[in-house]
Amino acid sequence: MPKTWDIFCSVVDNFGDIGVCWRLSRQLVAEHQIKVKLWVDDLQSFTYLCSEVDPKVYHQQIQGVEIYHWHQPWSATSATAADVVIEAFGCHLPNDYVESMLQRSPHSLWLNLEYLSAESWVENCHALPSPQLKGPAKYFFFPGFTQKTGGLIREQGLIEKRQKFQNSLTEKIQFLQQIGITAINSAINSAIKDTQLISLFSYENLHISHWLDDLVNSQKNTHLVVPQGRIVDNLLTWIQSIESSQFSLTDFLQGKNYCKGSLTIQLIPFLSQDDYDRLLWSCDFNVVRGEDSFVRAQWAGKPFLWHIYPQQDKIHLHKLEAFLELYCQNLTKPANNALRAISQAWNQDDNMKNKWSNMLELMPELTENAENWCFQQAKQINIAETLVQFYQNWLKYSPKI
Repeated sequence: MPKTWDIFCSVVDNFGDIGVCWRLSRQLVAEHQIKVKLWVDDLQSFTYLCSEVDPKVYHQQIQGVEIYHWHQPWSATSATAADVVIEAFGCHLPNDYVESMLQRSPHSLWLNLEYLSAESWVENCHALPSPQLKGPAKYFFFPGFTQKTGGLIREQGLIEKRQKFQNSLTEKIQFLQQIGITAINSAINSAIKDTQLISLFSYENLHISHWLDDLVNSQKNTHLVVPQGRIVDNLLTWIQSIESSQFSLTDFLQGKNYCKGSLTIQLIPFLSQDDYDRLLWSCDFNVVRGEDSFVRAQWAGKPFLWHIYPQQDKIHLHKLEAFLELYCQNLTKPANNALRAISQAWNQDDNMKNKWSNMLELMPELTENAENWCFQQAKQINIAETLVQFYQNWLKYSPKI
């Protein structure tokens, strides 16, 4: 078993990169007794996911993980290289650190943890080495949805913990009240059948007004829970376009909900990862973004809409289509078409008018599919285990330089 692992994370999208690295670090420590150093260049963003982090401290230990502020420029005396070095999402290791990797015998195992994709080429590229002009070979490690990839982040007992929570009305009520959601729907009172709880955590969407209009005019009541984030400005723009009085961010922050027709919107503080999991478990439908919340929505076993991170030349739409091809394969044609239509519209800032209402009547089938997909993916080995196995095999068969 390796003694030390270093994980380097450059925070690009506020929460996605650090969210994955923080979950992975905790799992490696808790389940594999690995000594993990997590190097992060933006500790302030990290505090949103973990309030225990002090952004002013160079080194701290939280939940067994050694957290270091990754300063630029790097000093050669900052650290010696670990047994395993994970360069998360191509964040580029400091040159002096690579030199330190070369001085080890054997060299460090150098892994580039890539972004999650369901595209077919991932299987052929997973775990391939990339010779370096200077330093040991770097291996590309791809998360994924098949046995030929590295798998997904999934802690031991996660699905059982989620099921226990969802089956306990008392536990659900206590959690929702704890995060400030009290006057709500079927999540608390199962006797109220015409109300749904939806979480919204997405990137900016200029055409979200079409979806909100659908929710306002729907025959089903909706309580929309919005953790603070980038979509809030779009919500306020929509509210202020239809209200004579100016409902503002201050109103939200003071605990006021916005109500219109069948829709209630509530802004809540940004949640820790564990609390965000429970929010996803509590909701009937979730809108998620990026990678970390995307994976956690799948473990929630509830229908969801994925707002994928936008890329140049619309490359992200190919990734969206590849995932939907897998996720929708057991849906009937109407449900398949409805989910694809709203997913594609949402991710292209397109008109979403009536796409929600078209999907709403198919929600029972989508809910069953979400649970089945969750259990199907839970049969795969999780990425922490595949990383440890890869290291053990590498150590056994690689040349001892």
